[in-house]
Amino acid sequence: GEVSFSVTYDVTRTEVKALSKTGKELDATERRMFLKPNRLVPTTGRPLELLKDLNAPVGPLELGRFLYDRVDTHMKYDKSRPGYGNGDSVWACDSQFGNCTDFHSLFISLARAKGLPARFEIGFPIPESRGQGSIGGYHCWAFFHTGEHGWVPTDISEADKRPELKDYYFGNLTENRVAFSSGR
Repeated sequence: GEVSFSVTYDVTRTEVKALSKTGKELDATERRMFLKPNRLVPTTGRPLELLKDLNAPVGPLELGRFLYDRVDTHMKYDKSRPGYGNGDSVWACDSQFGNCTDFHSLFISLARAKGLPARFEIGFPIPESRGQGSIGGYHCWAFFHTGEHGWVPTDISEADKRPELKDYYFGNLTENRVAFSSGR
């Protein structure tokens, strides 16, 4: 039969402001893990064509911003057509549209291919207003790592939906989200 239950949480919301903190280098095992390709996030092939004939910066923070801007320019947030939401960076590269998983898988492919450790995090947005509210679905974002700042967040799909906050979503995340898991 069915069992009904409810869960109540007390949540402390905290904005992430990575560029104002200091980091440390990853150890060799962590670095290898966050540079490793996988089936949906390759580090060779079609996605790298987005960087062909472009001079990417050498410094990790500047490279992260370059890749953030490149994905934002290439992609359009659009869930009106089929195929989105699998986090397949080759598909995202070819289709040029999708949701947050598509944007961030493409970013992670490019970052890892350029030697910039990157990871995926997924959770859900919570209402800006305090108290009760509905959760409309999942949301995800990506991080890349620099020795100077540690894990730097990016939310390229939100930046695409809200261009006036594009600079904010590079290095910052609002307090209006709850992380549920890292990786896939």
